[in-house]
Amino acid sequence: MAGSDGAGQGRAPDATAAVEAVVHGWVQGVGFRFFALGRATALGLTGWVANEPDGTVRCLAEGSRADLERLLAALRDGPPGAAVTRVEASWRAPSGRFDRFSVRSAYHPGD
Repeated sequence: MAGSDGAGQGRAPDATAAVEAVVHGWVQGVGFRFFALGRATALGLTGWVANEPDGTVRCLAEGSRADLERLLAALRDGPPGAAVTRVEASWRAPSGRFDRFSVRSAYHPGD
């Protein structure tokens, strides 16, 4: 649905959603989590970002679909020093349990 305006989909383009993104490449040790924190906070999103043991960065964000798409675009670019090779995104219904966007020291299964 990337690039879709939501018309005819039964969902408004600004409907609340959630996306879990796994960022691959040279993404640890370059300030990626704090880059994601800044972008997500500026967009008014809630959720978290964390380094994974396999060298990826995982992000779970909730907010408007349009703002989540903007976050994904930023994650694909990354901060200076990062070399993003791909971003895997999985869309889901929002949980509504986050009150802000935060940096986690590690992934928390079950989110």
